[in-house]
Amino acid sequence: MLVKICGLTRQADVDAALRLGANFCGFIFHEKSPRYLAPEAAARLDTGPLAKRVGVFVNQGAGEILDIMRAARLDIAQLHGEQSVDCARRIGFDQVIRVLWPRRYDNLALLEEEMARHADACGWYLLDAGTSGGGSGCHLDWRELAHLRPPHTWLLAGGLGPDNLAWATSLCQPDGVDINSGIEDAPGVKNAEKMARAFAALGKTGGKGE
Repeated sequence: MLVKICGLTRQADVDAALRLGANFCGFIFHEKSPRYLAPEAAARLDTGPLAKRVGVFVNQGAGEILDIMRAARLDIAQLHGEQSVDCARRIGFDQVIRVLWPRRYDNLALLEEEMARHADACGWYLLDAGTSGGGSGCHLDWRELAHLRPPHTWLLAGGLGPDNLAWATSLCQPDGVDINSGIEDAPGVKNAEKMARAFAALGKTGGKGE
């Protein structure tokens, strides 16, 4: 189970995520977000050699995204807005997480069609709650995703925390999870105890590969 901790703003929280075995550390570059980080601030956060550094982008185009990726030392861009397939291609197939909102589609077949449309322009998908945005604490109807057959690895997001992670992942069997508001004391301020409980709920007791 891959784990992405998103909305990181402090080195202490990054360190805690790494000790627990996070695969991705996420930083938000949408200025309206309460978890926004300037690129230079994100660059100063040390994520070590193993975890991938992910930037969350909402309205930016490919040129701005690539500039921020260089400035913030990012490995991956998470496209959390309406960026086109061509925008994703400019960034690079293996450097893009494409966010989709299942509630926009009437059924799984339509969601799978949309996934297929983006398949040659992203390496991962992230399925989020609601119909846009993120970090709201709302969650999906996990049972609806149980029969999903995506072209690539996918991460489940939306209202996940220590009390529902085991249930959510057992219902829809994602390849990984994205955790944000469910382990916070305030936007961008993670709670180390909640984070540890979240990893324990996934059967991860600390360190890479555990």
